[in-house]
Amino acid sequence: MLKANAVLATVLALVVPWTAPKAQTTPDRYHQKLQPVLEKLVQEQELPGFAIAVVEDSRVAYAAGFGVRNVTGKDDPITTRSLFHMASITKTLVATSIMQLVENGKIDLDAPVVKYLPYFRMADERFKVITVRQMATHTSGMPDVNDYEWSKPQYDEGALDRYVRSLGNLKLDFAPGERSEYSNMAFEILGAVVANVSGETFDDYVQRHILAPLGMKDSTLLVKQADPTLLAWGHELGEDGRPFPSAVYPYNRIHTPSSNLHSNVLDMARWALANMNRGELDGKRILKDSTYDIMWKPAAEFGGKSSPTGSSWFLSENRGIGLVEQDGGDTGFRTGLALLPEKKIAVVWMTNAEWLPSTTAVTHAALDVALGLIPKPIDGKRSIGEAMLSTYVARGIDAAVRQYETIKKQRPEFYDFGVAQLNGVGGYVLGIGHVEDAIRLFEMNVAAYPTSANTLDALGNAYEKDGNPEAALRSYEKALELDPKQAHATDGLKRLRK
Repeated sequence: MLKANAVLATVLALVVPWTAPKAQTTPDRYHQKLQPVLEKLVQEQELPGFAIAVVEDSRVAYAAGFGVRNVTGKDDPITTRSLFHMASITKTLVATSIMQLVENGKIDLDAPVVKYLPYFRMADERFKVITVRQMATHTSGMPDVNDYEWSKPQYDEGALDRYVRSLGNLKLDFAPGERSEYSNMAFEILGAVVANVSGETFDDYVQRHILAPLGMKDSTLLVKQADPTLLAWGHELGEDGRPFPSAVYPYNRIHTPSSNLHSNVLDMARWALANMNRGELDGKRILKDSTYDIMWKPAAEFGGKSSPTGSSWFLSENRGIGLVEQDGGDTGFRTGLALLPEKKIAVVWMTNAEWLPSTTAVTHAALDVALGLIPKPIDGKRSIGEAMLSTYVARGIDAAVRQYETIKKQRPEFYDFGVAQLNGVGGYVLGIGHVEDAIRLFEMNVAAYPTSANTLDALGNAYEKDGNPEAALRSYEKALELDPKQAHATDGLKRLRK
């Protein structure tokens, strides 16, 4: 197992010129202000590897790699060309593909998805009215993916089509357009729309119409086409709280549109520039300037407030400046991409670790330096809930509980064991129908926090779903003794006392 000081010892801080004849040196402020923050993050969080690039105007102002591609290979350092699984940042390619087809008159954003994908079916008649725009802006009502089946990857061209055809027994979570709720599944369907309308596989379409024109030479959606000498391996936290290489690599062609871009910070800097230039890079145009007025517009208003989502991109502000971003996270990886189009500033980072105290803090630290400000330290404890969730998905409830108990005994100073941690894991587990496992987690949390009304309420809800009204009543009653305003517990008591 690679120790934190060994990770730091292999740090590579590489100055990368953007245009060869006019090579730009890395501004001193990045070495002086940002790099120490990142080195501290890598060391304290025991990150196997980390890479970052910051774009200013039309150049890469700073690019660096830290650590190693796999903790089993100490002489295999991360560089600025190292390829990472980009996870949900892939969705920005889906939105661009859809908008290219809109520009070509082949897709109407407000037409039903079934117009372009006639075989798409669900066990819910409302699916017929879901529009392309609603899928692209996370307002379709589509459920999310529960199991990516990383341990059973499919590689053939028919994988995505088979996946979309397999959704016929599912129902929507809410009526299309009713609210905003993230759905990876919706983007798998959009990938199939791109394939069906263009007559190409989704992978080929993106390669031919986006990656190749923009000169993103190392990037690919197909893991077997990624250069194995550049590919980073993902890492999880073991039952002892220390990093280890993931048992699986997060690739499955049924989920290419939501997750499967493999890229590095140099290629992603080109992607950032193309978008900040509103569709153009080095004389190649992939979208019309005016298309960004559609893609970067809030999808809708809910409760008098604008939705935070455009077409795949999330919209907000950073220090009063418009921010366009997308983060990613899958087994063993975390990634971030953020643009300040008004300032022509962007940051992209990636790590082959699935734990960070705050992905937002990493992005904002880099943006602050680009804006000439002093970055805040990226401090914070790891989430025990996040670690347990990965362990639960991979190895089940017993392994997750052992991890909780071992880390709490041996390394409590590294982890957040707050009341929200087990509640969060339990809520996910309950949501996928594993009621007994959820009860076990909530009972652990009640034992740790006996005076938490929220935890008692969550346990009562799990008991109720398990068909144990007596136990549910007791939990709800205890929750209301601690907090008489606990609305969910109040509603639970009303249901059970009828």
